[in-house]
Amino acid sequence: MTIVNSYLNFSGNTEEAFNFYKSVFGTEFSALVRFKDGPGGDKMSPENADKIMHIALPVGNGNLLMATDMIESMGQILKTGNNFSLSITPGSEEEALKFFNGLSEGGTIEAPFKKEFWGAYFGMFLDKFGVRWMINYDPNAK
Repeated sequence: MTIVNSYLNFSGNTEEAFNFYKSVFGTEFSALVRFKDGPGGDKMSPENADKIMHIALPVGNGNLLMATDMIESMGQILKTGNNFSLSITPGSEEEALKFFNGLSEGGTIEAPFKKEFWGAYFGMFLDKFGVRWMINYDPNAK
């Protein structure tokens, strides 16, 4: 079985974003590595050394949401765009609504969570960290 995990890049606020996601999903980090813990970490500025090199958050049934801070002094430049979405397919309408309401808090709703013409409940938004999400719950899917 193939599992698709999403990996996100942030411009220095990975920890803030992932503490927010953790509060919504109600799970604990399965990994959290700071740059200071990796090779050459002792040579980094204190500000960059405390940034997140790798973080993983279980979000259900073997799926992980993972991320890193991009460090400009290492030549990493974040270019935020709309070239990706994270799509969640919850197991119930209640769970779908919980995720939609929680993750969209402070963000911009692009499609309100409602029953759509294809028979599923769907909503789409840009969260307060600039990450695009789609929530799709189909009560007829098996």
